[in-house]
Amino acid sequence: MSTYRTYAIIGGTSGIGFALARKLVDRGDHVVVGGRSAERLEQVLGKLGARACGKTVDITDRQSLAAFFSGTSALSGLFTPAATYKTAAFSDGDLESSEGLFKAKFWGQYWAVHAALPYLTADAGVVLMSGAASARPLGAPAYAACNSAIEGLARGLAFELRPIRVNCLSPGTTDSDLWRNRPDSVREPAYQAWQSLCLVGRPASSEEQADAALFLLDNGNMTGSTLFCDGGYTFR
Repeated sequence: MSTYRTYAIIGGTSGIGFALARKLVDRGDHVVVGGRSAERLEQVLGKLGARACGKTVDITDRQSLAAFFSGTSALSGLFTPAATYKTAAFSDGDLESSEGLFKAKFWGQYWAVHAALPYLTADAGVVLMSGAASARPLGAPAYAACNSAIEGLARGLAFELRPIRVNCLSPGTTDSDLWRNRPDSVREPAYQAWQSLCLVGRPASSEEQADAALFLLDNGNMTGSTLFCDGGYTFR
């Protein structure tokens, strides 16, 4: 009798999502990976091996989300780190960095969980992803508000969807593909600033964030909580 579990990761082709997918596969579980790029998805599935499958998905499109989950076997967990957005000052009055940010990061995760509901087992764990700016904003108020809203969503869903568990991972600056693909002139000052803002003096690794997400997926007594994996940034 098979003992493996199946998990879905929307945003599993890079960064924290890919690190979690690799950890799940390495321990013998199966993973359904979602990503925007078919080419990138194919490369990642080749790295993950036979225990992984995947589909392209746009987390901002409800029909795309429905198609992603269609035909999926029973899911023991869902992680939703996928989001593409930009941030800006309130005074800019920019729609993409305010309303567009919520569409990509908040509503994307909201509707992803809704689309997954028919496939989640009764003891499944859902992990949303916010960011430490929810508790300690440094400008970009729409970004801070969006992250706070996601953490509130996790609490509300934990109550309504029980016994399914819903938690939220709130990372700080992470040395992931997102930052590595940015110019040195942008990345290095951000990393240096983070060293003075947090307690451990460095950004997290994608693997450390994936460990935190895995804990939230696995621990049967964790629900309605936000886990700040931010090197003590919010503590300060």
